[in-house]
Amino acid sequence: MKFSTIILNGLFSILVATAATLPMMAKNNARSELGRPDIDAIAKASIDEDSPYYYPKLLKSFLSNDTTMTPQDFQYFYYGTMFQEDYDPYRDSPNAALLNELLPIYAKQNRSRSDRNKMLDYALQVIDDNPVDLRQLTNRIYVYEKNGKYDLSKIWQHKLNHLLLVIAASGTGSDPDNAFIVVYPQHEYDFLNLSGITASSQRFEPPHYDCIEVRKEGTDEIQSYYFNISEMLHQYFEKHPSEMQQASQSNK
Repeated sequence: MKFSTIILNGLFSILVATAATLPMMAKNNARSELGRPDIDAIAKASIDEDSPYYYPKLLKSFLSNDTTMTPQDFQYFYYGTMFQEDYDPYRDSPNAALLNELLPIYAKQNRSRSDRNKMLDYALQVIDDNPVDLRQLTNRIYVYEKNGKYDLSKIWQHKLNHLLLVIAASGTGSDPDNAFIVVYPQHEYDFLNLSGITASSQRFEPPHYDCIEVRKEGTDEIQSYYFNISEMLHQYFEKHPSEMQQASQSNK
């Protein structure tokens, strides 16, 4: 996984506090409305210029400051990410130098307006590169809220909530057959942390599942959540065939 322990320890205090409006019980409503994603249908629609779910159309709507997208729009937008030319589930975040400057700011309990504006600047850069980056969407909301831009905060909280509901609708996470489906590995941790539970360990289970063990907030209870990363891996190896060969050889 390409993220740092510092970010997990410092940034998730922001993530959980900002997205507290999304309880896990919302999964049931989302699942009944959306259901599991039809990945084949989404793959076709995302590159079909005549489809209402053509990815560039949905991207334009998502990046605008409005709330007109439907739940199904969000579902096609989120999973349609995997079928774009620049998609790479293990991509590095842009502007590593600015990220390094932000690490001590993320760890602060109290942040100045200057700190917050630096956070917003980086969040906007990342979202421009990866519009479904859950962490930087949350930072964007946090800065808008703290800087008194409440209308913008509500708009982007609405967008973040719907992306999280899309993931919640994809399964229960209780076992491999009901695994959640995400488009980036870090979303496994982000989704669970934004739902108020803390990841404690992770393991890969063949052929294509990540199993995350979590500790419920304020308790010692451990529970496992499964994530199906089949399409994510397929798209990655399509673009990095040499790594597919290396993986096959290492598994022999």
